[in-house]
Amino acid sequence: MPERDGYTPGVPCWIDTSQPDPEAAVAFYSGLFGWDFEDVMPPGAPGKYLIARQRGGDVAAVASAPEGASQAVWNTYIWVQSADDAAAKARQAGGRVLTEPFDVMEAGRMAVLSDREGAQFCVWQAKQHRGAQIVNEPGSLNFNGLHTRDPDGARSFYGSVFGWEALGLPGGAQMWRLPGYGDFLEQGEPGLRRRMAEGGAPEGFEDVVAALNPIAGDQADVTPHWSVTFGVDDADATAATASELGGKVVAAPFDAPWVRMAVLADPQGARFIASKFVPENRDLAGQAGSAAAAA
Repeated sequence: MPERDGYTPGVPCWIDTSQPDPEAAVAFYSGLFGWDFEDVMPPGAPGKYLIARQRGGDVAAVASAPEGASQAVWNTYIWVQSADDAAAKARQAGGRVLTEPFDVMEAGRMAVLSDREGAQFCVWQAKQHRGAQIVNEPGSLNFNGLHTRDPDGARSFYGSVFGWEALGLPGGAQMWRLPGYGDFLEQGEPGLRRRMAEGGAPEGFEDVVAALNPIAGDQADVTPHWSVTFGVDDADATAATASELGGKVVAAPFDAPWVRMAVLADPQGARFIASKFVPENRDLAGQAGSAAAAA
C-alpha cells in the first residue's frame, strides 16, 4: 500500500490514545504491533505525545491523559478544512464543542466535539502533520466506527457536519459513505474501483469512510462512542499476545462479514478491535454487531 499524504475533508485521518501511564502503553503497543515511538513534545512539556511509526510512517500516537482523566481511550480524528467551521456546524446540528478549536504548535488546529448522543471525536485541520501515513495494513488503522442508539439522529448530525450518507450492505451491516471519496482514493491507487468490484465489494463501497453500528437494546451498559479497528495478520494470535502483554480479551475472536475479529483492551482499559480480512466470510450474516459494540 502506498503511504498516505493527507486526506480529503470528512474522512477519519488520525487516531491517538490518551493514557494515564503513556510509557506503559508504549510497552504494550510496541509489543503487540511492533511500533516504534518518538516523543514529539518539546523539552520540559508537562505531558507526552509519542508518535507510533511502522516502516517509518506515522500510524497512531500515545498521549498523556488530560488532568483528572483516569480512563484510557482511543480517539478518532476527522480531517476538515477548518476546525472552527466544523465546531460551528457541530453546535448548530445539536452536538457540543467540548474543547474549542486550538492550535497544536505547527502540526495543525483541532477541536474536540461530541454528537447529539455524546459520542466524542476530534476534528483535524492539518498543517505540518497530515494524518496517518500507513493505513489498512497489519498493525495500522483499518477502520473507525460510530456506535449509536439513534441511527436516524446520527445520520442527520454527521450528514450536516461532514456530508456523510448511510450505506446499507448485504447481511445488515451499515456504513458511512462520503460521496466522491472513491474518486480521491482512485487518484492515489489507480484501479482501486476495479479491484474492489472484482473482490465482490458492494456498490458504493469505494466511498465508505467509517462504520455505523447501532447499539442493541439489550446492551444497556454500552454508551455511544467511536471505536478504532486495527488490521492484523491473525486475530487469534493478536488476542493471545494482547493477553500475554497484560491486556484483556473483551470478545474472543469470531467470524463476521468479510473479517475475523476480536475486541481487546490494553492494560489501562482502552478498547480496540483487531481485524483480519477474510474474503470467504463476505456472505456471513451480520454477527459482528453485539460483540463489536463492546469496543
